[in-house]
Amino acid sequence: MRLLRWLLKCLAIFIGILLLVLIIFGVWVYSVSDNIVPPKIADSSALSLQVNNTDGSLQTIGNNWIRKNEYGLYEMYVSGKPFELGVKNGKLSQQLIVNQEIAFTQQIKQMIPSDGYLRFLKYMVGVINRDLPANIINEYQQEIYGISHAAADSFDWIGTNYARILNYHSAHDVGHALQNMMLVGCTSFGAWGGKTQDGSMLIGRNFDFWVGDKFAEEKMVAFYAPEKGHRFMFVTWGGFTGVVSGMNEKGLTVTINAAASDIPANTATPVSLVAREVLQYAANINEAIAIAKRRKMFVSESFMVGSAADHKTIIIEKTPKELAVYDPATDNIQCTNHYQSQTFATQKLNREQMANSASVYRYQRLQELMASNYPLTPQKMANILRDRKGIGNTDIGEGNEKAVNQLIAHHSVIFQPDSLRMWVSTAPWQLGVYVCYDMRKVFATRPVKDSPIAQNILNIPADSFIYTRQYKDFLVFRANKMALLQGKLVDTAATVRSNPLYYDAYRIAGDYCMQREWYAAAINYYNKALTLEIATKGERKAILEKIKEAVELNVKLQQ
Repeated sequence: MRLLRWLLKCLAIFIGILLLVLIIFGVWVYSVSDNIVPPKIADSSALSLQVNNTDGSLQTIGNNWIRKNEYGLYEMYVSGKPFELGVKNGKLSQQLIVNQEIAFTQQIKQMIPSDGYLRFLKYMVGVINRDLPANIINEYQQEIYGISHAAADSFDWIGTNYARILNYHSAHDVGHALQNMMLVGCTSFGAWGGKTQDGSMLIGRNFDFWVGDKFAEEKMVAFYAPEKGHRFMFVTWGGFTGVVSGMNEKGLTVTINAAASDIPANTATPVSLVAREVLQYAANINEAIAIAKRRKMFVSESFMVGSAADHKTIIIEKTPKELAVYDPATDNIQCTNHYQSQTFATQKLNREQMANSASVYRYQRLQELMASNYPLTPQKMANILRDRKGIGNTDIGEGNEKAVNQLIAHHSVIFQPDSLRMWVSTAPWQLGVYVCYDMRKVFATRPVKDSPIAQNILNIPADSFIYTRQYKDFLVFRANKMALLQGKLVDTAATVRSNPLYYDAYRIAGDYCMQREWYAAAINYYNKALTLEIATKGERKAILEKIKEAVELNVKLQQ
């Protein structure tokens, strides 16, 4: 009896200590997750600047401006010191910033409907990003703080305006790292010398980043003239000053491609801000490598860097611990979502990525397309970026992750660094017109009302696919896919009929039947999916597990 009392006493003490530790940990998590302090600003007079409205969509602050072009792209020019640059950005694009945050948070809530889990993720992201400001140079902190003055106060349940805008710059990194979600599964490539029609450099990329259709509706082409460094242009969205696709006035280009990463213990410099620093301060490949080496990152990434000065393109492959450079030593290069350098090619995480993802298949298809289109031109680059087929030109369904064009792209870009030209895609995805910008002419021009700043005579026409019955069928398929995600009614027959060679059409139909307890029908749909080109081993395994579950449930239903 005495022994039992002693054991109970020890258990009570242990539980008490455990509760105390949990309470202390919870207080710490809460405190660090909301502990982002804005930088000190010596001169905040920019906050008094006023936006002038003109006829049409043009708005100005002095010689800074924003406008919407005839193809639906927003175009913005800002200049000045970091905080001033951010304030001007925020004032000119305020509605875009608000709209992007609404779109982003709505999609996150749809993906994670549990309020409790959302709060948990908020604090976990806060813990991971607790030292975020310490890993972002003061110049960019000031600029982001300037932008944050335009953010809406209605999202303070997430955090302060500054903390939110700062954290959004690491959304790519956190989402990719927490579960290797691969929300970014991009494709990029380049050619020069004998592989292009006139010998000039050509670089293309699809930024296949999807967090809801609304998020991609208001794309912006930004032209920056910062107080220090090079002037540059990049494709972005409201409130985001990091770079995912851009080119500077020296003819240096940067695009990023995600690679497989381990779950991080703490934060480092967001990938997009490393790319931004490269674009702003590097004039050649060696300078780009030096900047990338200086910055610590907490996810793995490939930076494709093209340089007019070096007349070639390389890939900087970076992990949280190491950096390597992949130089093909030839006149063409390809990049999907795995590493190619000798340093990383055989590492365990990279081998798993190559074996289990769609990256290698898409890489091989990209090589195939390039080889059959030499010598390349901007139009041929667009054709490759728009390609929806599989290896050997096989039909693998519309929207397959193994295709170069997955029909989810936020944007697609073609660079010609030697002439400082950049073509930017317009909706839908990369199927609309590619609008051509000549950087030298844009920086030398101040727009009048809605007069174009793009070189429209050099635009690449829209893909004829958007005028076909097949495209209309894809929209039917996609509507049903969205309906499943939103818990709405799905027309299973229309889903598979509208995209009959895409395995995911049958997976969607099967999932809907499972929800309705139509197990026999679900099994048939899942089995059909297995006969088609499935994007990843993980998806094939998931379908096999669903078949097993459906069989077991169907047996119980029949008993």
